[in-house]
Amino acid sequence: MMKSWKLTDENRAAFEYARAITAYYSKSFYYATRMLPTERRWATYALYGFCRHCDNLIDIPRQRTETETLREIHSLAEELQIAYNSGESQHPVIRAFILVAKHYGIPIEYPLDLLKGVAMDIQQVRYKTFDDLSLFCYRVAAVVGLMMTHVLGYSDNKVFQYAKKLGIAMQLTNILRDIKEDKEMGRIYIPQKDLVQYGVSEDDILEEKMTPQLQALMEFQIARADRYYTEAIPGIALLVNESQYAIYSAAKIYRGILRKIEALDYNPFLERVFVPSVQKIVIIIQEGIRAKVLSAQHILSPGQTQIKK
Repeated sequence: MMKSWKLTDENRAAFEYARAITAYYSKSFYYATRMLPTERRWATYALYGFCRHCDNLIDIPRQRTETETLREIHSLAEELQIAYNSGESQHPVIRAFILVAKHYGIPIEYPLDLLKGVAMDIQQVRYKTFDDLSLFCYRVAAVVGLMMTHVLGYSDNKVFQYAKKLGIAMQLTNILRDIKEDKEMGRIYIPQKDLVQYGVSEDDILEEKMTPQLQALMEFQIARADRYYTEAIPGIALLVNESQYAIYSAAKIYRGILRKIEALDYNPFLERVFVPSVQKIVIIIQEGIRAKVLSAQHILSPGQTQIKK
């Protein structure tokens, strides 16, 4: 465990870069994390900046072959391992991330699993079963939740079980929101077994045919994501009090995307849904008021004792 890190002239540019990445690529997450205490907020930016950089290796179209991209992922993993050993890096996103990772005790297995998920997303564009998809969701999303938990602070190791579920819930939400743009890149994340069960063909998705069967399939997928949110939410109470507010807000905002899909009669091809800024602000205010009421009533959560960084 390193001594508490500080924003200095030497590292400020790296953290500012991570903050800009967060604000640009995830407005929902950025809104929610702005309510975190200063140190945890900047640490969150560093964490998200690294994760977004990894995702962008394949999410942003570039003139690179699959082999070249996989080589880049491998090089990033090597630099990450060196940074964990040395405690520093000149890589623009690892520079801030490694300070945070070493300070909060984030195991190297988590970011390495994320990179495995990114590589998996290049090599696998179909998933036979939900178990297969769950592994992908774990690597690209759940490990992000696990890393975030170290930054946010917690009182009980059981919190990691809930963090994993919340990460999967959010990734399933991403998948349902992005069906149209994913299929344009040749990717269909909905498990093949589910497609067969509901009588939906790949051509229905590729040709944007909104059939009754696809509507039923979308209802099923949304219900599955909702179950993960429902199972994950109780774990937020195991975070330290000062962090709970932001994560309740983030979960509520993200879950709101599912409600927007429902409002479009489950049609994923009409538009890329999002939660409007005004609604996000309302959610954050509501959660802020709720947190203050609980504090005023002196309701102690497990996160107030035996706090772990």
